[in-house]
Amino acid sequence: MKIVVSVSNDIVTDQRVHRVCNTLIDNDFKVVLLGRKKQNSPTLGIYSFETKRFRLLFEKGPLFYACLNMRLFLYLLFVKADIFLSNDLDTLPANYYAAKIRCKKLVYDSHELFTEVPELQGRPRVKAFWERIEKRILPNIKYSYTVCESIAAYYNQKYGIEMHVVRNVPTKKEIQIPFHERGNVFIYQGVLNKGRGLEMLIESMVHLKEYQLIIAGSGDIEDKLKHIAAEHKADNVLFAGRIPPEALHALTCKAILGFSLEEDLGLNYRFALPNKIFDYIQAGVPVMVSKLPEMEKLVTLYTVGQCSLATTVQQLSGEIQKIIGNKSYRELYHPNCLKAAETLHWGNEKQILTSLFESIKS
Repeated sequence: MKIVVSVSNDIVTDQRVHRVCNTLIDNDFKVVLLGRKKQNSPTLGIYSFETKRFRLLFEKGPLFYACLNMRLFLYLLFVKADIFLSNDLDTLPANYYAAKIRCKKLVYDSHELFTEVPELQGRPRVKAFWERIEKRILPNIKYSYTVCESIAAYYNQKYGIEMHVVRNVPTKKEIQIPFHERGNVFIYQGVLNKGRGLEMLIESMVHLKEYQLIIAGSGDIEDKLKHIAAEHKADNVLFAGRIPPEALHALTCKAILGFSLEEDLGLNYRFALPNKIFDYIQAGVPVMVSKLPEMEKLVTLYTVGQCSLATTVQQLSGEIQKIIGNKSYRELYHPNCLKAAETLHWGNEKQILTSLFESIKS
C-alpha cells in the first residue's frame, strides 16, 4: 500500500515525521513525503522514502496556508495512493477533501493543539478561522493520533474522537561523551518562537558566567534573542542554528543540563510534551522544565530533573545554580536519564503506530 504524508515545513529537521515514514517503510508501505521549499531551505538528505517539496509564492501568513493547501489538494487529487497522512491542522483541509473526493483513507497526526498556539492568542479572527476548520473536519476523522494524553483527552471531550497517543520520542542512541567528561555546557534545542522562556534563560546566563548555553535551532524570534544576548553582554550564549539530527545528538551529549521552559500561554503550551525533553534524556542530560502537567508528570515519574517555578531572571539563575550544586544532580538525575532512555525511545513507541496502520490496512 502507498501512503502520501503531508507537512507544512521543509521536511529537513522534522524528526517525528522522519521516524513515522521510516516505520511505515519498515512495515512494507510505500511512502511519499510532501513538504514545501523555502528560499533558505537546506538540501534534502537521502531518505528511505520518496520526497517532494513545493515552491510556494508566499512563505507565511494566510496566503501561504491557502497556497499550500491548494498545491497539496491538486497533487492528492491525482497521485496514486491508498492512504493520506496529514500532519497538523494546517495540512488537513487539502487531505480531508481530497480523501473525501477520492474515497481514500485519511489519518491525522496532531503534533499540537494548533488552535491554541501562542501565535494565535490575541488574534481572534485568525483563531476563529482555524477553529471552524477544526470543528468541521475533526469529528469526521476515523483514524488519528497525537503526542500526549492531555491533547487526546481534550479532543475526545470536544469532538468525541478517540486519538491514539504516539509520543514524540527519539530513536535509541548511544551516549557519545561520558557525563563526567563533559564541560560546563547547557543546551536548548528546538524552534525559537514566542513563549519558550528563552528571553529569561538568556538573561540568566549573565549570572552564570562559568557556564555556556548553546541554543540549537532557528525561528521567528531568533534576531530578537540575539539582540537580547548582545544587549546584556551574555557572551556565554552561543547560537548554533539549525543542526541535522545526528549532529544535534552529538552536540547534546556535550551538555550537563537541558532546558524546556515553555510558558503557560494557552492550552497548547500547557499540554506540551516537547520532543527535546526526550532528546535530552537519550543523551543522558538532566532537565529543567516548566511546571506544566505533561512535563511535570514525565520528570516526576522518571526523576530526571526538576521543574522550574521561576518568574524572574534572578529566580531562574538561582534555580539553575541549585540544581547543578545538588548532590542528586549527578548521583540521581543523570543515572535515571540512562534508565529512562532504555524505555523512552522509538523502538518501543512505534509499536502503537504500527498497530494503528495495520488495522487500517486490514
